[in-house]
Amino acid sequence: MSFNSKLFVFNEISQQLELYNINYYEDFDLSNKSTMKIKSSAKLFVVPQDIEQFQNAIRICKDKNTAFFILGGGSNIIFPDNCYEGVIISTEKLNRIQIISESPLLVKCECGTPMQSLVNFCSKHEITGFEEFAGLPGSVGGALYMNSRCFDKSINENIYQTTHLDVSQRNPEIIIHNYNVAEWDYKKSPFQDNQIENPSKIILNAVFTLKKGNIQDIQKNCSLFITKRKEKGHFKFPSAGSVFKNNHAFGKPSGELIDLAGLKGYRIGGAQIAPFHGNFIINIDNAKAQDVKQLVDYIQNSIKKSFGYLLETEILFLQNHK
Repeated sequence: MSFNSKLFVFNEISQQLELYNINYYEDFDLSNKSTMKIKSSAKLFVVPQDIEQFQNAIRICKDKNTAFFILGGGSNIIFPDNCYEGVIISTEKLNRIQIISESPLLVKCECGTPMQSLVNFCSKHEITGFEEFAGLPGSVGGALYMNSRCFDKSINENIYQTTHLDVSQRNPEIIIHNYNVAEWDYKKSPFQDNQIENPSKIILNAVFTLKKGNIQDIQKNCSLFITKRKEKGHFKFPSAGSVFKNNHAFGKPSGELIDLAGLKGYRIGGAQIAPFHGNFIINIDNAKAQDVKQLVDYIQNSIKKSFGYLLETEILFLQNHK
């Protein structure tokens, strides 16, 4: 598509967004929209205020056959260098949480809800079950998509029901789906379809089954897990958390394999394998997405050569397509 054709399409998208009173920004700075703090921008950055606007924004992009990416807390994404030539649809305003049943105890929250907000809500209402996720950056939607796992607990263990938008057909359909354990696995969810742009299933909200607990115990455990994150160096530098998934078949966690290979501290450009944690890549000096990608490739090649294992990435790279 030529530059003029792209410009025409973006103008049409902008007009449609205005028609539905959906907030958007042009040439938006993305530097503070990911925990890796990669300097980048988006041609269009869209901020729906509710689920209806969210659905309309997605439909508009689909109708215009334009690449779009659903952004939650940005804790697992590496934006492309310079500018993403597509539409970023942020879920940051879709953050409502409510108790919908006391027996069983069910908590419903929208996809853009920060995980820490969900943990705080549960603590305030003396609800236990999510203490392991205290201090975890990112959104509920992102945690569900990745099936986040913290301190030996995966988020799917508390799912009661999910609601997603199926956009695989011409007419998008809202699907309410009861939890099925067979659809989930370690760092795997039914929402992953091998493409991070224009996904076919887009999470709208989730209902979690939880239990009443003791407020002192809940707060104590939340503080404990936050302290453990600090001790591991989670908050020392901008990063995207664990870069590689663990694989039990390899015998050791990915971070330990990286350490045994003598890679900790290795640097490419502004990106470095954290000296304090082998499975972290940190932004120490205005790292570029290219630096991070080259470092990921270097780690994978080194571990393959040293141990015969191919590490699978957990972080996602958003790229432009010609």
